[in-house]
Amino acid sequence: MPSERGRNPKRRREPRRRNSTEQGFDGLGGGQVEGRRAVRELLAVGRRQVRHLWVADGLPASSQLDEIEALARRRHVRVETVPRARIVAHARTEAPQGVVAEANPIVPVALEDLCSSRGDEDAFLLVVSGVTDPHNLGSLLRSAECAGVTGVVLARHRSAHLSPTVAKAAAGALEHLDFSVVGGIPNALTTLSSLGVTTVGLAGESPESIYETALAAGPVALVVGGEERGIPPLARRRCDYLLSIPQHGSLPSLNVAVAGAIGCFEIARRRVSSTNAGPKSAVPSAAS
Repeated sequence: MPSERGRNPKRRREPRRRNSTEQGFDGLGGGQVEGRRAVRELLAVGRRQVRHLWVADGLPASSQLDEIEALARRRHVRVETVPRARIVAHARTEAPQGVVAEANPIVPVALEDLCSSRGDEDAFLLVVSGVTDPHNLGSLLRSAECAGVTGVVLARHRSAHLSPTVAKAAAGALEHLDFSVVGGIPNALTTLSSLGVTTVGLAGESPESIYETALAAGPVALVVGGEERGIPPLARRRCDYLLSIPQHGSLPSLNVAVAGAIGCFEIARRRVSSTNAGPKSAVPSAAS
């Protein structure tokens, strides 16, 4: 269902979703949503059923709260006003901003379905390898959605999933993205390449700058690594290309959420520029 923010997004094919039994996976999470912006998007987009919505009693008047209540009425979701202490006791983030919702959890989709085009736009994916900090993952998802990423690949193990902290940091991005959960990132990268998706890993030591490289035409997936060691060696070898973000200071690396945001927006800029300029050129050299 389209967002109610005045956008007019292109109609997209509904992806094939797998239940937890089929995937052998207990779920991505995302059922508890906290914070005004995240709850607002949950209601506005309407992709998931909202079972409960609690708002703390005595909150100062706010246009954002008015909008949340109006959207709740439109979605036939009952707003329950409760003491602030109850919100604090139920919340799993440090600052729920007086608003907590419970919704159906996010259901993963098949990896192959993430590669499907939306209208006349090629798939633009984010592959997350080993990001364990929920604040980093949430921030990364927010930036990715703003850059036009259409789908996200997460590892089943050794990775943050869609906890309330991730949902709040993502500020509603979860409602606009499709997620696929895979047993291993290296195998997923091989599958993506076989499906015609160019996989581009961010690696600080690569001599190829993301600013100076012509990105390939067609579907693309940006691969980011974990906080401590970046993209693991096997996953690096499975990437079609490795690119770096040039740095000019003394610190050895960027925060993964910042690096991922830069990478997403640079790819988005190149895709728009290439579309406007006509045929796109391929990446000149492969990763080793």
